[in-house]
Amino acid sequence: MNDNLHPPAPRGDLAVDATGLVKTFGRPGSNIVRAVDGVDLQVVRGEVFGVLGPNGAGKTTMLSMLATLLPIDGGHASIFGVDVVDQPHRVRQLLGVTGQYASVDENLTATENLVLFARLLGHRWPAARTIAADLLERFGLTEAATRQIKNFSGGMRRRLDLAASLISRPPLIFLDEPTTGLDPRTRGQMWDTIRELVAQGSTILLTTQYLDEADQLADRIAVIDAGRKVAEGTPEELKAGVGSSTLHLRLTDRTQTAAAAAVVERALGEAPVLTPEAGGLNVPLANADGAGEVLIALRQAELSITTATVRQPTLDEVFLALTGHHSETSENDTETEEVA
Repeated sequence: MNDNLHPPAPRGDLAVDATGLVKTFGRPGSNIVRAVDGVDLQVVRGEVFGVLGPNGAGKTTMLSMLATLLPIDGGHASIFGVDVVDQPHRVRQLLGVTGQYASVDENLTATENLVLFARLLGHRWPAARTIAADLLERFGLTEAATRQIKNFSGGMRRRLDLAASLISRPPLIFLDEPTTGLDPRTRGQMWDTIRELVAQGSTILLTTQYLDEADQLADRIAVIDAGRKVAEGTPEELKAGVGSSTLHLRLTDRTQTAAAAAVVERALGEAPVLTPEAGGLNVPLANADGAGEVLIALRQAELSITTATVRQPTLDEVFLALTGHHSETSENDTETEEVA
């Protein structure tokens, strides 16, 4: 589950090579917040690398540092071997960045936005129009080409924003929570677009707080919590770290959840994860045969269950095991990272 699972890739194969990244906010004498606290990151060319964590974990701040949008307070980073601090202009030529909020002009049409971006990147008018038309077709927005962006749905805005980031055809694309706020159908469309970009040779660094998104898209995942990287690996490796399978139990009487947890801990020597609001237990298993021992122990304790299922652990269970809390953001979480 840790970095030792994967030996360092040769430097020439790396799209992103960062060591010891640090970013702090605050003034001397006041509370200093370490939004990014010594993070190492290696993204191999041609992969989708997911950075998973809740709001406030430091994901956006880290991306902003790598994209030269925020100064690096500590550590070192390079993009395709180009130093982020020493050569920021060259780094920007290698990147396409899609942030959490659309960068398009709401009073312009879709075509006008893309033509404007193409012109700003140095393309002449005929080429800019051709690029805009091609991208609108590629992202299924041709029929909306002449509509003002303020009349677009959230999913259409996100697709247009991603299209704008591809005008320069960058080899590396940063996607910062690209599907936040989208409905399931539109999220699926965005996933398909991301897979298509990778098939065409792009490298993608994706931040997300959605566990299913990381599971679906990422070749490898770094789990970030409170500014620190707490684990890294493929989705399968991360899941294997909390057991080969998980037994999900639901008690007939919810008030007996704690008693059932004590029985399970005595049977297996490890405490289960409680979901008391649902009268349930999630029991990590070293192997599926352990499910039988748990069920026998519960019967002997005269604790009745309504359902019992065994399946592979989810990334949410991985995150809980690593950090002690679920990936969902609580109402008290702060957006310390959303500064760029």
